Amino acid sequence: MELVIYRGENGRPYVLDPYCPHNGGHLGVGGRVVGNCLECPFHAWTFRGEDGKCVNIPYMETGSKIPSNARVRSHIVTELNGWIYLWHHAEGLEPTWSLPEVEEITCGQWTYRGRTEHHINCHIEEIPENGADLVHLGQVHGPIFAAGVDLRTMWSTFWSFAQHQWSAGWEPCPEPDGHIGVVKLKHAVALFGRMFPGLDLDVTAKQIGPGVVYLYFNSALGTGVYLQHVTPMGPLLQRLTHNIYVSPYIPAPVAKFYMLGEALMVERDIMIWNNKQYVRRPLYVASKEDKLVKKHRDWYSQFYSKVDKPLLRKDNTLDF
Repeated sequence: MELVIYRGENGRPYVLDPYCPHNGGHLGVGGRVVGNCLECPFHAWTFRGEDGKCVNIPYMETGSKIPSNARVRSHIVTELNGWIYLWHHAEGLEPTWSLPEVEEITCGQWTYRGRTEHHINCHIEEIPENGADLVHLGQVHGPIFAAGVDLRTMWSTFWSFAQHQWSAGWEPCPEPDGHIGVVKLKHAVALFGRMFPGLDLDVTAKQIGPGVVYLYFNSALGTGVYLQHVTPMGPLLQRLTHNIYVSPYIPAPVAKFYMLGEALMVERDIMIWNNKQYVRRPLYVASKEDKLVKKHRDWYSQFYSKVDKPLLRKDNTLDF
């Protein structure tokens, strides 16, 4: 999907399909913002941001009407928490839910302290499913973060004196917030068998729709949030970003340390995701852990459209 985004003179963001219906000029390459419209660089046809309708063709004969099909597709967007979000539905339906505001970001109470970005070869569902996969927490994220991201070496006895300990749960919200799932997680660190409460983290992660997570945390030094976004870049290719915002009591170096720790943990997951196969119907066993993963799968299925095109996998079977 290729798009063009611009701000009108009213300050609002607009997103349009990029190609002029007249003769294919790209509105985003040399195009010009005129009021709240976008002018094509090729022949100066001008399109309104709200609905994509052409409102001016400067050389058209006097008395002529602009053709009704002289328009480009305009997309529904919202600007929130310092981000611009676009609503996309395979069947063209209007939004059925919206993203909540993080007031601490909007009012400036929390400060932006950095971001990470990873490109991952996996099915989009694999990433949010981590929130309900309790077994993987100890298996993938048990060794102390200093042991690195390579799953083959992180269990080295050299680092065995330190471990991360996790307890977590996941539940979908009742309607009208059924598009939100909530992860409750507690993190602790053990060194030489002793717990260090100063390193504890209490986390509440809100999974909002198929690709947005607000990960709120509370530490001994203060509070903050990671904004996680999963953006499909192509078939089985996802861009995963994390942006951290923290309260003023958390020094910038500490926030960077939190960001580093989060990145190292994510990169352990990425080693799994980049090399695994998406299993449409996993082989579950009788356990509360697998029941929770299935529950998450059932919840996530609401975000698939009946007209979504299946993808041909490497093993020549069809899947999303």
